[in-house]
Amino acid sequence: MSHRLHSILLGTTIRIHRSIPPHLISRAWFCSGRFRNQTHMESHASCEAVVGDSELLVKKMAAICNAGPAKLQVIADFDGTLTKYRVNGCRGQSSHGLLQQENPEYDKKRQELYEHYHPLEFSPTIPIEEKTKLMEEWWTKTHGLLVEGGLTYDGIRQSVANSTIAFREGVVELFEFLEERDIPILIFSAGLADIIEEVLRQKIHRLFKNVKIVSNRMVFDNNGHLVSFQGKTIHSLNKNEHALDMAAPLHDRLGDNIDAPTYENASVKTRRNVLLLGDHIGDLGMSDGLNYENRISVGFLILVLTYISSNFFNSK
Repeated sequence: MSHRLHSILLGTTIRIHRSIPPHLISRAWFCSGRFRNQTHMESHASCEAVVGDSELLVKKMAAICNAGPAKLQVIADFDGTLTKYRVNGCRGQSSHGLLQQENPEYDKKRQELYEHYHPLEFSPTIPIEEKTKLMEEWWTKTHGLLVEGGLTYDGIRQSVANSTIAFREGVVELFEFLEERDIPILIFSAGLADIIEEVLRQKIHRLFKNVKIVSNRMVFDNNGHLVSFQGKTIHSLNKNEHALDMAAPLHDRLGDNIDAPTYENASVKTRRNVLLLGDHIGDLGMSDGLNYENRISVGFLILVLTYISSNFFNSK
């Protein structure tokens, strides 16, 4: 396990970012594409990791490997983390963005909401409390348009089939590696659970018994029409472990009869070693409900590097 975990996490060049103060520790950023930001971090065609404290990272990896698979869990964001940020030179689609409603007027309305709220999501001048309220407002309006526009489950299937959404290289292999060792994966997304499941079905063509999804789940009537959403809205800035109560084993939703152990909420919470994968500052909250012993947070840097990286490095 040690060699494989090492290759998954650190199979790329590691550059110690010298401008990071010594007290900002153990944040690993895995970079994709080419960029140069104001702190002069660079990435080339191959992936590169920037680590604040390489010695602490190695110690954490050793502790996780020594504790074994029974103490490890993986918590991962979906859009832009498990999926590609760019596909064929264009911005990759998200679980919200790929959706095409039968009435195109509602697609237009959702796009207008995106153009209004998305810049606010990444604004460095808006206080977090105010920004959280804006995100709640955005998600609520978007979900309302999906219901009002008469979205159907058949429409979801067709939208996924027509989409360009794609998983990052190595995601399927990582899932298989973790499934073989009974290591649970919690996909924690501010997107749409039903679409994420359909993407897994159509793009990977198989299920994983160790995968649970915490996301916004739809409620359909007997005719397959969307009528409401279950539970509390999950948006980009309110991810936290108490929403685990919304999770359901993926194979239950998809109707597969897999005679194998699943991972109840209580057992997941006893796994004190966490590998956390995300691309947004809000993703750090995905493990807030866990009393973890070791956590390695891996961020996928794409845009807004100075703002996001400074927050991620300064986080606990």
